[in-house]
Amino acid sequence: MKRHFLNFTASTGMVLVLAVFAYSCKKTPANTAPPFVPTNTTTTTTTTTATLDTTKYSLVWSDEFSGTAVDTSKWGFELGNLNVNHEQEFYKAENATVANGNLVITAKREQNGNQLYSSARMTTQNKFTASSGLIEARIKIPLGAGMWPAFWMLGANIKTVSWPQCGEIDIMEHINADNTIYGTMHWNSGGYAHYGLTTTITNAAGYHVYAITWDASSINWYVDGVQYVTGNIANNVNSTGAFHLPFFILLNLAVGGDFPGQYVDTSIFPASMYVDYVKVFKAN
Repeated sequence: MKRHFLNFTASTGMVLVLAVFAYSCKKTPANTAPPFVPTNTTTTTTTTTATLDTTKYSLVWSDEFSGTAVDTSKWGFELGNLNVNHEQEFYKAENATVANGNLVITAKREQNGNQLYSSARMTTQNKFTASSGLIEARIKIPLGAGMWPAFWMLGANIKTVSWPQCGEIDIMEHINADNTIYGTMHWNSGGYAHYGLTTTITNAAGYHVYAITWDASSINWYVDGVQYVTGNIANNVNSTGAFHLPFFILLNLAVGGDFPGQYVDTSIFPASMYVDYVKVFKAN
């Protein structure tokens, strides 16, 4: 697939890379899209020394999963085979449970139609949105070939403008069994565009806090309070106006697909993604 790359400079002095090319991946029936599969080499590892100051924020929404089941006043489910990224899972609500103060999204080796695995995909669409602030979750991810957990956001106007015009913010993506975390933004700028970097973590199988801070000027990505990338959206630079509108939150565990690859280690099932909490704060 042909790509065109344009360079521009963020307000922080970092050089961002804008990748624009034709995009024809089939969207999901529910008018949502999966995290895009990055296939270029621009997402190189970068870590900064900036740390997150949470005293600048006040809590406005949260789920700490303290009950016995998923709170459906806060979360909905996307169900079935969504036909995206050649993924191998079939999404079912029963694969998302709550136990011991955690949301548990479990991927299982069980066939549903042509899909060889089951899992769950949850969303706050039509229930809660945010357009700025601090959005974070404490998550423990499963490791193994074919695992693709994600904590991400989509523009709430996706049903009217479609993807990528609505914008997408991938707060955390991880694939397979390595220690690399992906943070990426996706939008439309005369064609599909995305920018993102990666960071490495120790003890990838343990709990980590994945977060973004978001205001009218930028989106900043953090792992455990340490910033590793900034995306400039000031004054709608490079057609980033989508990131000044409301977004909803998604959590899911995909199995296989274009990003992690089609090989799946069947010895790891059942495999679970644990979410201690999801919190949204506004700037004071």
